[in-house]
Formats: sequence, C-alpha cells, structure tokens
Amino acid sequence: MRELSMAKWGYLTRRVSNLAEASLGPMVREPRLGDLVVSTVTAVGVHDHLENPVGRRVRLYSGDLVVGAYGNRYATDFFEGYLPSRAEVHLLTAGGLIGKVASAHTSRGAPTELEVVGALVDQAGAPLSLDDFARVRSSPAEPDIGTVMVVGSSMNAGKTTTASSIIRGFTRAGLRVGAAKVTGSGSGKDNWSYLDAGAYCVVDFIDFGMPSTFGYPISRLITAMYDMRNALVADGAQVVVMEIADGVLQDETRMLVEQLPGFADQVVLAVSDALAAVAGIELLGRLDVEVRVISGLVTASPLGSRETQAATGLPVRSPGELAERAVFDLLGHCSAAASGVASFDGELACLPGSAVV
Repeated sequence: MRELSMAKWGYLTRRVSNLAEASLGPMVREPRLGDLVVSTVTAVGVHDHLENPVGRRVRLYSGDLVVGAYGNRYATDFFEGYLPSRAEVHLLTAGGLIGKVASAHTSRGAPTELEVVGALVDQAGAPLSLDDFARVRSSPAEPDIGTVMVVGSSMNAGKTTTASSIIRGFTRAGLRVGAAKVTGSGSGKDNWSYLDAGAYCVVDFIDFGMPSTFGYPISRLITAMYDMRNALVADGAQVVVMEIADGVLQDETRMLVEQLPGFADQVVLAVSDALAAVAGIELLGRLDVEVRVISGLVTASPLGSRETQAATGLPVRSPGELAERAVFDLLGHCSAAASGVASFDGELACLPGSAVV
C-alpha cells in the first residue's frame, strides 16, 4: 500500500489535525456516520473531481487513494445514499462523503466507485471520526442585532444565493456578519459563497462533527443549530445569517423549522415560483413560522415576482435588492435615537441594537 501522504483528502477532512499522527488501519467496527475512511477509486463516474480541504478541485483517476467520511446524502436533484454494508461504496459528494447510492436523479451519470481499504486511525490504532475534531462548544449567546434564517421550498430554489445577498447587504452596512450552513452534505461552495459576500466568520455542521446531516437524530441537529449561532457570536458576529438545506418538506428541515419561533428574528423563504411561495407560507404558518420576505429563483422573472407578491401579499426581493437597502426589511423599523444607526454607502439606516459605524 502506498503512503497515506499520497492520498487525496476530501473537503470533509478540513478539521482533521495532526495528519502525521494519523495512519491507515483495519476496519474494526461497522460503518458509523462521520467515521474517517480510506478508499481506492475503482471507476471514475459523475464525480470526476474531489474538492480538497482548501477548496481546490482535484481530478480523480482510477487507483487514487481517497480519504473521506461515511455519511448519508439526501439530494432530490442528485443522489440518495446511505451508510454501506460492504467495502464497495460510492462517492456521494465531491467533498468526500462516502456511502452507497440508493437512487439518483435521471439527469445524473453513474457514481464514482470506490473500495474501502481501511480506517483512518490514531497512534493507538483507534478509528477516527469527525466527532474527534469537532469545535469546542461556546457559551449560549445571541447576536446583538438578530438572527435571520433562510429556508427554501426545495433544492435549487436559491437559498444560498439569497443568504449570501443578505450577508452582503449587512456587510455593506458595516456590520460583522456571522454565517452558518445548518444542514446539508459537506462541501465548501456554500462557505466560500458566504465568505465572498463578506461574512466576518463562518461555521457549518462539519465544525460540529457531521459530514452531512441526513440521518442524524433531530436532537443533535437542534443542538448543533444553537451551537453554530453561539460560536458565531463568540467569534464576534453582530448579526447572524443561517441557511437550512433542502425544502421544508424534508423531514429534518421541517423539524428544524419547528424550532424557529423563539430562535430566528426573521425568516426568509426562497422559492422557484409563485405556487411554491403560497404552499411554503401555508406550511410554515401551520408551524407558527412567519415569513418576512420572499426571495430566490422566482425573482429572476419580474413577472414571477409580481405574481408572487400578489398571491402572498409579502414583499418579494431579489438577491440584488437584498444586497442593497432592501436588506433592512428584515429587521423592521426602529428609532435611530433609541437604537443607533448603521451606515450604508454614506446614508443612514436604522438597525436595532447596532452601534454607529
């Protein structure tokens, strides 16, 4: 077997420290969510690149050694995958999520095939998991200005674009914005999008020991959601923008959304069309979640925006508008004398709890 140093490490391993102290060992237990494993590429499929820990796309070849993590995937537009029962596995994401494909969208090609050759182990030979590298939990805290949660009607409704635009708007107002991807399958693209928009600090579920969130107990996901916000406040965020993956009909998403009253100060719904907006607002209303603003893919069409606003009676804001002054729709009206002001390109906008910047 070649040296482990020759392996290609997936993005999911970005928190793995002391690589010199890790080695390839035998598989001594049944696969568990988050276990770090070493595999050989046996056939390159739709994932012909691996996203490495710093975000570079590394081309895969048959025979490559890959370090990733066991996990499940829930992607209505890609793969449905689960923990494997045999050594023959698939690459479920470009970030290095490893499991067995159960179903796939008809537009996708065959998965990249792997064979597990062993576990990543510590110096004592014990199997390593992402849990071993999780961030230390911070004390409970809430941001001074508030928490904005972005949810969507489905995958590809524009959630990340919407969240990034909100981050951009608050950043341009001179605020320190903390951003978090609460659920999903480990990949760096969302984090990079938040950082590119100006986020002051970013965390996701990988920081709390999960390679993906599908299949974890809801109690752990709820705890992680609070831990993420606590961590961002500890890192200096004045306002927090969080995104929950998938659509509100997905089980974990729906159960997390049930926690939003009392957690999120404002909720933004990203949708692809007017009907999704109507249905989404109705479903969220049954969970006592009030939507403040609608955004997402629907805003690509002025007609779609007008149709959505007429059907829902809610403000519909494009990502471009949210990156501008429309971002202040999310925090309501306030008294500058009582609450302070924030600067936005030379103009003043009211922000609850903010300081003059």
